[in-house]
Amino acid sequence: MLTFPRWKVLMIFGVILYGILTALPNFLTADERAELPGFLPSKTLSLGLDLQGGVHLLWGAETNDVIKARLDNLIDQVVSIRRTEHGLNFQNIHIDGRSVVFNVTRDEMVEKAREKLLPITKASTVAGGNIMQAGVQEVELSHDGRKFKLTLTDQGIEVQKREAVARAIEVMRKRVDPDGTKEITIQPQGSDRIVLEVPGASDPQKIIDIVGKTAKLTFHDVVTNASPEDIARGRVMPGTKVLPMKDGGQIVVKNRVIVSGDDLTDAKAAFDRYGRPAVAFSFNTAGALKFGNHTKNNIGRPFAIVLDNQVISAPVIQSPILGGQGQITGIGTAADAQELATLLKAGALPVPLTVMEQQTVGPTLGADAIAAGKKASVIGFTLVVAYMLLTYGGFGVAANIALITNVVLILGALSLFQATLTLPGIAGVVLTIGMAVDANVLIFERMREEQSNGRKPFDAMAQGYGQAFSTIVDANITTFIAAVLLYLLGSGPVQGFAVTLGIGILTSMFTAVLQTRLILATWLTRRRPAKLPI
Repeated sequence: MLTFPRWKVLMIFGVILYGILTALPNFLTADERAELPGFLPSKTLSLGLDLQGGVHLLWGAETNDVIKARLDNLIDQVVSIRRTEHGLNFQNIHIDGRSVVFNVTRDEMVEKAREKLLPITKASTVAGGNIMQAGVQEVELSHDGRKFKLTLTDQGIEVQKREAVARAIEVMRKRVDPDGTKEITIQPQGSDRIVLEVPGASDPQKIIDIVGKTAKLTFHDVVTNASPEDIARGRVMPGTKVLPMKDGGQIVVKNRVIVSGDDLTDAKAAFDRYGRPAVAFSFNTAGALKFGNHTKNNIGRPFAIVLDNQVISAPVIQSPILGGQGQITGIGTAADAQELATLLKAGALPVPLTVMEQQTVGPTLGADAIAAGKKASVIGFTLVVAYMLLTYGGFGVAANIALITNVVLILGALSLFQATLTLPGIAGVVLTIGMAVDANVLIFERMREEQSNGRKPFDAMAQGYGQAFSTIVDANITTFIAAVLLYLLGSGPVQGFAVTLGIGILTSMFTAVLQTRLILATWLTRRRPAKLPI
């Protein structure tokens, strides 16, 4: 327990040195950071909206499109029933207001039609905020003779709008904060508005551009026999459409979607075989099957990759693509590839969003509150350091060195991830500092017990670390699991607290168990005291 091979000593010093280098940019000006060598870290920690201000945006969700989509879905269900039920035929299917209206062709089929259509109106269980609402009937069925009507209820319309806004919020969160480290605040306001606050941001338009993109990805067959004159006049065959090319010009594609972005499971920035920026994507099982069958049956033919009604690439199929993976090339810069990958991975927005209000805001806590927080942190840290010195003497010095290192490593890790620090994040840092001290207290008290039981200094120290180690690991693992769950299930400030807590647990384990043990073991080996001064 008290012997350290050379590689372990180098590893400990390497981690500490890297932590210092990653934390250092926070204490430099922007000009000084710009002069740092390229191989040194230059990223800094950002303060949250409550500490330094940021961007506040109010979005309006055009939820009427969701109602139209729901009515189209009802039409598809009616058509499906007509196709699968022998002898049951519907005609004149159309939308009237918020209803789907159609006629049964024969009187004797009216009752059967009612029986087959009733399941569509079955009440569903939906989430209302954090409360599950049972028995919400979204669709009502009525008929007058052979004329049937499926009507969206007020509750059904509200459910569709609320669910669309909830999906839009998740897509926005993944686009603006894909790593969950910026501690953004995003929440619904009413049934069709969304509030987004991004701490540390100064350019509202950049956020608007990221969020506002629809990012609807589809793959289509290309029509190769359309003449340039027909394309220019928009004179194309039914079931096809003219779309603009990203690099200029126009192309005719079939309306039928081969496979869509809904089937994507992953997208990430990459480079093609010529070293040009690209986006590598992967489909789920269903998407891979559709994509594989199409490429297998259409070798030598082009297919169009369409993003937001613009053809970004139209490659010729050289061979079957059966693995469910592919690349989108011709994107532009590496930054463009990264942005497109983020958008595709987050998914398409379920509803169009428009900016209703935008502003750059100052810190909500104010300078006095921030100064008071800094003062309290310094006082608390000083008291902890003093307590460890008075209680454990020279051993307290080792613990305080590890405590300072722990703070530096946390700051460096948060800077490396470019996390945004808010009050909940500070709470996570303070909690881990307390846990780091607690680990050293457990170890030192165990040493005292072993020494009072008659053990020699080497044995007392070895037993102190050995016996306390399992307790420390158990406590930190349970807390780390809680941090992981908070990160996975929480959002915004909760995720920020979880990130700082998780990083702090790892760094405190490193400093309390490895660093202090190295310091004390080195001291014990060189001094060889008759009794531990603890």
